[in-house]
Amino acid sequence: MPDPEEPAKGAAEGAARTPAPETDAERRRRRAQFLRELNEAKALRERVQPRRARAARMRQAMRMRTFRW
Repeated sequence: MPDPEEPAKGAAEGAARTPAPETDAERRRRRAQFLRELNEAKALRERVQPRRARAARMRQAMRMRTFRW
């Protein structure tokens, strides 16, 4: 049984692992990287599955045509 006077190890480790708040520049850089990878993955999917990609483009076009501003 742990000593009541000794602080729990888990609480101390959790506090030590808390990351410093990230700056806006770091967040934007990570977001830009994520969006680049996402677009790359979408392009790869279009090349690998052209019929499904075409159908998705058609559905998107239909959504855009029926959207009311």
